[in-house]
Amino acid sequence: MGSASESDEQLAPQGIAPSVASEKQPTRRGLSGSVPEVRDPQAARAAESIASMSTPGTQAYRIGPLDILDISVYQVPDLSKTVQVADNGTINIPLIGETPASGKTSEELERDLTSKFGASYLQNPQVTVLVKEFNSSRVTISGAISKPGVYPFRGESLLQFVATAGGVTPESNSMVLVLRQSNGQRTAAKFDISAIQVGRAPDPPMQAGDVIVADSSLAKRGLNAILKVLPLAAFAAI
Repeated sequence: MGSASESDEQLAPQGIAPSVASEKQPTRRGLSGSVPEVRDPQAARAAESIASMSTPGTQAYRIGPLDILDISVYQVPDLSKTVQVADNGTINIPLIGETPASGKTSEELERDLTSKFGASYLQNPQVTVLVKEFNSSRVTISGAISKPGVYPFRGESLLQFVATAGGVTPESNSMVLVLRQSNGQRTAAKFDISAIQVGRAPDPPMQAGDVIVADSSLAKRGLNAILKVLPLAAFAAI
């Protein structure tokens, strides 16, 4: 996870418009052409901090309370079971007992269980952990979208969530606003879905609790007002 201080040294990525500074903005030459120069440096750093995390596989889903896990131990059916993560973030496993699970990826929990089983009970155990139900993490999608609603978060990117929700509606102007609660502060950034689809802008990963609002010409004034009110620099805490 990056920090706001680390993102201060980064520049705005191409194809991303985190805020609207003026009707006419100077341009700068990038690797693939001219892009708008964002005058608000905090907005630029905020959008860059999200885009810099867009490499596939960097945002593995982290287990949380109430998630349901399928845990299997190869050739030891008595130790294979389906468990629900407790409110305190732990699971109860035969032989091992109460084990922390919340905040870990499936792979990290597999390594923990393999180590504990191998320490005293099994020789070369092979443990597999799968998240059966994603109950702890949600992302809300609204606005000019075909299927607005609340969706489980499994580590998807912005474009994947838009596709899951059926894509944007005809009245959409392809701009999407992402609202995020981070360190007790509400933040926002705006992205161009069309630019992401054609590869002119990176596809930022989402975070549990994010709210995605698809923009339209009718809602544009309201969304721009939100961008003016909410801070953007804290979006670096992804």
